[in-house]
Amino acid sequence: MNTKEILTFTVNVGSLMLSSGAEIYRVKETIVHILNGLAVEEFDVYVVSNGIFASAHENREDACSVIRNITKAEMHSGKISAINQLSRDIYNHDCDFEEAKERFAQIEKIPRTKYKYLLLFCGIGASAFTYMFKGSLYDCLISLINGFILGYFLYKVKGSKFIRNIFGAFIVSGVAMIAAKLFPILNYNAIIIGTLMPLVPGVALTTGVRDLFHGDYLSGAIHMLDAFITGLCIAVGVGTLVSLIAMMKGYGIW
Repeated sequence: MNTKEILTFTVNVGSLMLSSGAEIYRVKETIVHILNGLAVEEFDVYVVSNGIFASAHENREDACSVIRNITKAEMHSGKISAINQLSRDIYNHDCDFEEAKERFAQIEKIPRTKYKYLLLFCGIGASAFTYMFKGSLYDCLISLINGFILGYFLYKVKGSKFIRNIFGAFIVSGVAMIAAKLFPILNYNAIIIGTLMPLVPGVALTTGVRDLFHGDYLSGAIHMLDAFITGLCIAVGVGTLVSLIAMMKGYGIW
């Protein structure tokens, strides 16, 4: 088998895992398992949060290296799980190279959850969190609507993730404050906190901690920074809205 073809295939597999939200150590272990399963020798693999560097057969005539830059990552557990199983089958010699390429092509085509379901569960999640934070059923209803609005910003609006987080937090907080102004029975604190929970960077924070524990300090620091900036964007969005309302109250408008 051609070494470059194998190495390119393996790096493509790792790139798909990385772009699907897999941890750094998991991506590296998967690449190593596949290369071992395909009898590639003298290889080196280095994985960071936005790139993969791999080389093989460095002391032979068919030496080669492959570099991939991953600029966008969206969580897709289905692809990660399928690739994990593929790597195990390759390592255990239950799958040859040609079959592995066919299976990987099928994995790449696994669709993401439909937008309408993402929107639905974002609303349900926001409503459930509001109830958990002692919100009433009326609060949960407003959070359900707010969740749909937030889902639109998360999954439909293009552009920087941080800008979407700022404007998403600003708008859903505004909806909660306006609803509480019109219906004093509502608890806008529970509505805002519950609606903002889908924005909380739990995956980035958890991944960062796991990377740090596995010795991937650079990737861990990048994920932790991403989580911090996301939290800061949420605070900016809500803080701007609260400051604006306080200013309006000072002028007797609110």
